[in-house]
Amino acid sequence: MDGSFNPAIWLPLLVPAVLLQLGMLIAALAHIFTHDRYQRGNRLLWVLVAFINFFGPIAYFLWGREKPR
Repeated sequence: MDGSFNPAIWLPLLVPAVLLQLGMLIAALAHIFTHDRYQRGNRLLWVLVAFINFFGPIAYFLWGREKPR
């Protein structure tokens, strides 16, 4: 091991993580723009929160969307 950075080692881990992040972001944004009611906050707030790495979309689905009746 010579201490150099080898991206080929990390690529198999990064690709699924990036795809998961993009999938969660798209799902959260689609839900935000197709629904008018939110449990807390408003649309602009949740759009901004959704762009926070992994935690934004998760926070929206846990606390932001209205609970089903």
